[in-house]
Amino acid sequence: MKIAFYSAQSYDKTYFDQANTSQEIRYLEARLEPHTVGLAAGCTAVCLFVNDQANAEAIQEFSKLGIKLIALRCAGFNNVDIEAAKACGIPVVKVPAYSPHAIAEHAVALILTLDRKTHKAYNRVRDGNFSLERLIGFDLFGKTVGVVGTGKIGAVFCEIMLGFGCKVLAYDIAANAALQAKGVQYVPLTDLLAQSDIVSLHCPLTPETRHLVNPDSVKAMKPGAMLINTSRGGLVDSSAVIDALKSGQLGYLGIDVYEQEEKLFARDLSDTIIQDDLILQLMTFPNVLITAHQAYLTEEALREIARITLLNIAAFEKGAVLTNQVVL
Repeated sequence: MKIAFYSAQSYDKTYFDQANTSQEIRYLEARLEPHTVGLAAGCTAVCLFVNDQANAEAIQEFSKLGIKLIALRCAGFNNVDIEAAKACGIPVVKVPAYSPHAIAEHAVALILTLDRKTHKAYNRVRDGNFSLERLIGFDLFGKTVGVVGTGKIGAVFCEIMLGFGCKVLAYDIAANAALQAKGVQYVPLTDLLAQSDIVSLHCPLTPETRHLVNPDSVKAMKPGAMLINTSRGGLVDSSAVIDALKSGQLGYLGIDVYEQEEKLFARDLSDTIIQDDLILQLMTFPNVLITAHQAYLTEEALREIARITLLNIAAFEKGAVLTNQVVL
């Protein structure tokens, strides 16, 4: 099967080539946008990542090109119009889990870096500055950590924070009994926000969760709390957190995702003028840490993403049951 592989990075090629035994992959550096749909001509399937925008128009054009399958190499699917795909008879498959540890551990890395200011200490020492002024952090032990969403990633994160000796509060539509048995307490979201020293987001982006962090929810947070988002950028209203950072209501912000990231992340913009005023503002705060959607980027995760994506494609090719199909 010929596959148009959008948003291809060097590491994608490395791990997919290692796992591939039978597919013909056309690696495309271009992201899926209206003007790049035609790059899939002659292919039977497309392989997309989180910032490839498969809206209704793109999917209809894919259908005209003879595309029979959309294979996502990620867990989220909010960037794909599933109804449009269904109407065109194009199944959408995803990678439901690849390494929850990778993302949970990155969330912890953001917390520790913001807390202990290791990034600032590193830069200081390289400049010959060994001063400890303005590097004071806090013990994680005994702090209250609120976890919004306790699926596979959120559950791993909960267990890590329990290991630090934190009190862990959780909010989800369904409680995880195994986590409860380990000491995680499920509470209403308002209680979680009011009591938590650190709030970490691990829920999917849906119409119900879009801008879950907004002016009202930020006001409900414990003053000076830390907010971490390694899930989806659309969960956070960037303007609201900027205002909260300015007022001191929000003490720290660590994000690996950003609502307008498709115009920024996975690109080298070091020689250009960035036009996104919100992220430019966020980059000026000393208590903000931004990484460019790298939480998943471990060897284990990349191997699993390649393996499952290719298995999904092979199952479609064989006419087998698509166990990882997205169904609304």
